[in-house]
Amino acid sequence: MDPDQSGRLHPSWFNHQRHVLKALAQAVVKIVEEHHQPLKNATVLDFGCGDAPYRTLFQASGIAKYLAADLGDGAEIPIESGKPLPIADQSIDFVVSFQVLEHVWDLDWYLSEVRRVLKPDGKLILSTHGTWLYHPHPTDFRRWTVDGLPEELSTRGLVVDKIEGLVGPLAWTTQVRLLGYRMVCQKIPLVGNLLASLMALLMNVRMCLEDGITPPALIQNHACVYITVSHPR
Repeated sequence: MDPDQSGRLHPSWFNHQRHVLKALAQAVVKIVEEHHQPLKNATVLDFGCGDAPYRTLFQASGIAKYLAADLGDGAEIPIESGKPLPIADQSIDFVVSFQVLEHVWDLDWYLSEVRRVLKPDGKLILSTHGTWLYHPHPTDFRRWTVDGLPEELSTRGLVVDKIEGLVGPLAWTTQVRLLGYRMVCQKIPLVGNLLASLMALLMNVRMCLEDGITPPALIQNHACVYITVSHPR
């Protein structure tokens, strides 16, 4: 997904990824509200932060510190794959990881670092893909099911307290078609971008209606994105 911060928090109806981005933003807001008291004066690590699109949501909860870790020299906390983060053991109250895990090849290293830096009563808030198209930013390795993701975390020492599926099969199949239509529209001279925006508007309205009529159990078992809350075992 495109990492634009404002686009992730408040996506336009003309944004071709609006429905998924909006669902994820709403889920993050809900989790932040549910953990309002534990977040007070907490230290939060965004592990694979990109431009940290949800930083302001956590800062508004009165956290003490928001640490942003990512690849590259410009990162606040640089990540070197396979090496420990420059963060003390059991010093972090919340690790957050949004749409990162599918880009990580070495899950053992990544999740062992999560466990190492988390306090014994700390939490991991993690979202990743259930069903989504291949999107190498810069790489793209995996997708998960409602059973597979908790098992992946559990085998690496994390207990899943909550998993929520976002965007059901009626809507995400429309999302896939929208991505295809957008590519076709943008090849049309002069009016291509306008047509793509109008198509996005129509399809975003359709996806809202489709998710509205999809049974919750069907969304949970066949979701486009999963968001989880876990704690160290």
